[in-house]
Amino acid sequence: MRPRRRAPEPARPIVPQARINDGIRASKVRLIDEDGSQLGIKPTKDAMEYAFGKNLDLVEVAAQADPPVARVMDYSKYRYEQEQKAKLARKHQVTINLKEIKLRPKIGIHDYNTKKGHVERFLNQRAKVKVTIMFRGREQSHPERGRDLLLKLADDVKEIGQIESPPLQDGRNMVMVLGPTKNAGVKANAEAENTQRSKEEVQDHGQREAAPPPRDEEPSAREEVTKA
Repeated sequence: MRPRRRAPEPARPIVPQARINDGIRASKVRLIDEDGSQLGIKPTKDAMEYAFGKNLDLVEVAAQADPPVARVMDYSKYRYEQEQKAKLARKHQVTINLKEIKLRPKIGIHDYNTKKGHVERFLNQRAKVKVTIMFRGREQSHPERGRDLLLKLADDVKEIGQIESPPLQDGRNMVMVLGPTKNAGVKANAEAENTQRSKEEVQDHGQREAAPPPRDEEPSAREEVTKA
């Protein structure tokens, strides 16, 4: 059997590498000091010597300019700060997750409750839910049934879901989009914490009721009299 190939990991955004010191190709640069002051256009070699004299680096910050703009700075510190900014931007990036549930206008009560449970689970996961009513044949002549079913679903999950896109006819289908409210996921997390706490309490109670370790037996009264 051939070994399974692992799916490639998504590439992480990389902070672009700037040209520094000997890596700067231009013969002249517009030099900016470490405090931001303009020092004018200098030969790249002279600009590097100026930076080295301050025990710093010459970093090309605007390669497209004519001539390129180079700044005197501590490149290691600059690189670290750029990586931290990129990391913070990734942390605050919001990924919109859209799930889809399909219903029929004449859905049974049991199937409806099952579908509603899926919608509640998705909303508690902070995902948006696209609910689609599929019409077939003569069902298309009664779109109000699909609209009523969608609005009923929205009302049943109103504590954790809100209508972001009202029921709209889309060919043979009718679509509504629900989005999570601030309460979505709160109750589920609380129940999970209570369940975990109950398990810990039961485990702790069982440990307390366990028999104590055996101790050395004390001599009986008859043995004490004999010894005396």
